[in-house]
Amino acid sequence: MRIITGTARGVKLETLESDATRPTSDKVKEAIFSMIQFEIEGRRVLDLFGGSGQLALEALSRGAAKATIIDESREAVNVIINNAKHAKLYDRCRISAISYAAFLKSFSDVEKFNIVFLDPPYNTELLHDSLKLISERDVTAPGAYIICECDTKPSKKKNQERKDPEKLAASVLEDVFSGDTDLMDKYVLERSTVYGRTRVTVLMKKDDVI
Repeated sequence: MRIITGTARGVKLETLESDATRPTSDKVKEAIFSMIQFEIEGRRVLDLFGGSGQLALEALSRGAAKATIIDESREAVNVIINNAKHAKLYDRCRISAISYAAFLKSFSDVEKFNIVFLDPPYNTELLHDSLKLISERDVTAPGAYIICECDTKPSKKKNQERKDPEKLAASVLEDVFSGDTDLMDKYVLERSTVYGRTRVTVLMKKDDVI
């Protein structure tokens, strides 16, 4: 695993040796950053399920101003700190061993986040629950993008999503929002694409749309 481009291009990153950590593949990471490539420069980034820290560090390498990286695992936080130092990006990071819920509930910074990465462990309700908290808390700036990664079940309808907005919305409701229509209504769907078994979805809070 490595940083793809920017000031830390080619830097290899450590990963936590644990079944709970599932690093984003280079293919998916390339896709994510192609979606937001013009929205990174000078932005404040939040990664709520840091793992190795690779998404936030990639954003910093590409010109983001600051990154807050959260993971409730102390072992993961140690890996993130090592990776940030190795990539010479540590001075622009705030790295904390805290749960996503505790962080969101206690957040009181005047400066809000422009980009939020949500890549929790698959087969949990953590994506739904973190989106619910984000919808309730004042953590994102106007125009902020929320990038979600989640698992998706193989289905013929996935091939039809690009041509059928209704099928796309139905898939996102199931995969991203766990069928919670009230929660989905609090967000604007900017884009969602499937890469193998991984769905990458870009959202905006309706309150943040400019």
